[in-house]
Amino acid sequence: MELFYVLGLPLLTAFLSLLPAKNRNFPAALTILDALLVLAASWLVVLKVSGGAPIIAVKDWLECDAFGGLLLLLVSFVGFTAAIFSWGYTKNIVEPNGAERVRRYYWRYNLFLASMLAVPILAQLTLVWMAVELTTLLSVFLVSFPNTPEAIEAAWKYAVLTCMGAALALFGILMLYWGVAATGGDAFTWTTLLNATPNMPPILVETAFLFILVGFGTKAGLVPLHTWLPDAHSQAPSAICALLSGVETSTALYCLIRMVPCAQGAPGAAPEKWILAFGLATCACAALLLIQVREYKRLLAFSTIEHMGIILVAVGLGGSASYFGAAYQMMSHSFAKSFCFLAAGAVLRITGTRDIGSIRGLIHESPFVGTALLVGAFAISGAPPFAVFLSELNILRAGISSAQYVATGLLVVFIVIAFCGITFHLSRMVFGEPVAKLKRARPPLSYVFSIVLAGIPMALFGLYMPNSLMELLRLASHALGR
Repeated sequence: MELFYVLGLPLLTAFLSLLPAKNRNFPAALTILDALLVLAASWLVVLKVSGGAPIIAVKDWLECDAFGGLLLLLVSFVGFTAAIFSWGYTKNIVEPNGAERVRRYYWRYNLFLASMLAVPILAQLTLVWMAVELTTLLSVFLVSFPNTPEAIEAAWKYAVLTCMGAALALFGILMLYWGVAATGGDAFTWTTLLNATPNMPPILVETAFLFILVGFGTKAGLVPLHTWLPDAHSQAPSAICALLSGVETSTALYCLIRMVPCAQGAPGAAPEKWILAFGLATCACAALLLIQVREYKRLLAFSTIEHMGIILVAVGLGGSASYFGAAYQMMSHSFAKSFCFLAAGAVLRITGTRDIGSIRGLIHESPFVGTALLVGAFAISGAPPFAVFLSELNILRAGISSAQYVATGLLVVFIVIAFCGITFHLSRMVFGEPVAKLKRARPPLSYVFSIVLAGIPMALFGLYMPNSLMELLRLASHALGR
């Protein structure tokens, strides 16, 4: 029943958001309430799947295991904090047709949230692909919502590249569907694919996997088709950036990672070598780009690309320890990156600029925003005691334990370069003498509340991890190693 609530509530709220209301804050309040209820339902799902058995609402159609439960929790939490942040953003829309724009914003927001929530609970692979593609089609309008030439250009670039990737992923999925049908499979779910690949031609499985890797990898921001991501993240409203970077990229990566054990089932197939190569290339490119970036929202976008690469490297290393590190990194990335984009939204609100060189002394001019940005910088760069540090440490230990010294050594180098780039640029914004007077010293209360709320798990899970979440991560890593 929880899965029906998770999927149905945002769809209902999307419809209600379009209805005319006397109070223009009605769609915002309704969306926040809906996001809270979805978060509660997702937590119930997590508690159930942490027991070891998946939830089967409708067999072969609506199912959720531990790995899906992890993504469900991340999407619902980030969706809740971003909804609160959005209230302050949409209250600032004061043009004559502002009420209509606000309704359209929340209509698209809730449909976007529903499409991401659908990815981990749909069992049919064709429906999973459709849900991933819907996340693109719906979020394109949110990226272009500011209605500036730069935002519209970024949205078009995002749409074209990710739709090309979706077409490649679909071709790979259809190849696998043909293989499953040839083996006598009566459904096309994750489970049937996993059971069918040992009886499928290895060349078919590996070729299909490469199409899926490039296709979903484009959506996740993997090199070389990553160029849409910095543009979209720099122009979209910051609440949407938190969703795009914190969880939408993870939904695409979720689909890709779930394909790995399926592809490994074919005799002689070695998808992990491709995963490792793409992961290291992505980390290398992102680390170098982080050094020369000039806008702080683009910096956070390049950090997202780096984190996606780290997760892929963990999966490519293989073994239960590295799979655990991959699941841990996905979780810690979602919490930390969504926090950082919300903090970046507050910076943009009080300064009016995205340029790193134009901002100095934030901690003196606006202590809350400056502190939030500094804490976020250390969190996403992998400094202790934050969860990103622990997840990356788990991955490095797994790489050393499996004697993959070259890949592990390269990963260390890229992580260190990224750490230096992130902390250098963001600390310059926080400290020093202010170079321009702020537009306003305090962000809206909804910004403050959402940033504090987003920061709780980011700060807490590096120091203490609840047993239920630790068990969820362990079971999620087992799902990857089947």
